[in-house]
Amino acid sequence: MAFRPKFDYFEVALLCVVSVFLFGFGAFNYPPIQNALILAADGVSEYRLLERTYGPHRDSRMAEEWIIRDFFHDKRDGTFVDVGANDYRKESNTYYLETALGWSGIGVDAQAQFAADYQRYRPKTKFFTFFVSDTSDATATLYVAKKNSLTASANRAFTEEEDGATVERKVATITLNDLLAGEHVSHMDFVTMDIELGEPKALAGFDIERFAPALVCIEGHRTVRQAILDYFQRHHYVTVGKYLYADTQNLYFMPANQSSD
Repeated sequence: MAFRPKFDYFEVALLCVVSVFLFGFGAFNYPPIQNALILAADGVSEYRLLERTYGPHRDSRMAEEWIIRDFFHDKRDGTFVDVGANDYRKESNTYYLETALGWSGIGVDAQAQFAADYQRYRPKTKFFTFFVSDTSDATATLYVAKKNSLTASANRAFTEEEDGATVERKVATITLNDLLAGEHVSHMDFVTMDIELGEPKALAGFDIERFAPALVCIEGHRTVRQAILDYFQRHHYVTVGKYLYADTQNLYFMPANQSSD
């Protein structure tokens, strides 16, 4: 399945304003402008359908929780791997899966401060403090925003741009392959990954065809998006088309030979 370009709602609004300024209201008859508006309308309709079916509440930041539930049809007792797990509940893609649907899995984050709450509130998630990368047994530098520890990246400029001044922390690295092998994991239903530009390196240490998750949700910042798309294409995964416009920050992938229905 080919990847379709995505527009967030701010981009579409800005495009309309600029177009009217440059070309007048006749710009709305210009095919590229019409296409952008159609894409925006698709996003709204997809999002609202998910909200009506699974909302209005959610614990994830965007529509991730609803999309995951929709893909798996509220399947019970599944398994997950949450890379960049962060807070046990706030903006979590796996909190509902565990607490409402009985899923279990592995959570891994480079910040040890989150471990205690996972132990207390998420007993079916085994939490690890590592920096997931393409090499194990090394040391990575993590830049954590002083005013918001939910923002952290190995890219200092990224963290500073998002939330200002940072604190440096040294964290041990591990590949997903090594972490999963050490826990005797041979398969999982779902993988979610949000590690602020670190996704390509984390994917390089993950043999996705070996573990064969049915769905992967991964944040797709523009600077690393092409590397992410190339990885999944090499490993015979395709984008899940029906979610492309419901969530403009993340990409969703499934095996090419698998149906999403």
